[in-house]
Amino acid sequence: MTDVLNPAQLRAYFGLMEVVSLLQYAVREQLHAEGGLSYVQFEILAKLAHTDQPLTMTDLADGVVYSRSGLTHQAGLLQKQGLITRSASPDDQRATVVHITEEGRARLDTVLPGHIQVVRELLFDSLDERDVRTLGDMMGNARDHMRSRPPRSAAPRNRHTGTAVEK
Repeated sequence: MTDVLNPAQLRAYFGLMEVVSLLQYAVREQLHAEGGLSYVQFEILAKLAHTDQPLTMTDLADGVVYSRSGLTHQAGLLQKQGLITRSASPDDQRATVVHITEEGRARLDTVLPGHIQVVRELLFDSLDERDVRTLGDMMGNARDHMRSRPPRSAAPRNRHTGTAVEK
């Protein structure tokens, strides 16, 4: 292993980061304008809407790759708007279970068409079907590799700050 990335790796890395930044900016603008949602709030609603069972806050934090404290704050905002509910888990009193409400589903339905349009126009319109399959395969491999590490929720917490301790 070397201490530098080769030119092809640098090109791929910076290209990926620029594409992600441009796409995220456009998606955030659309979600805010059409639904008053942040991206992480959209992710939370989408994950809850597309699962057959309620999720714990820990599962949500790992799924949306967000800190537990940040997710708690975002969930509080969504709950105040009536888009989700939170309750103690019947199986584990230490866990909090999150449910999407009908209002949450309706808000998701409101922003989804515009979200799809932004993603299609900015990302997929420039790719042919083969490119889309290749991109999906590459991103799936990278995601699976990154997700093979223990989730952030498994990291030991600093007793004084409540934050995960890096090793």
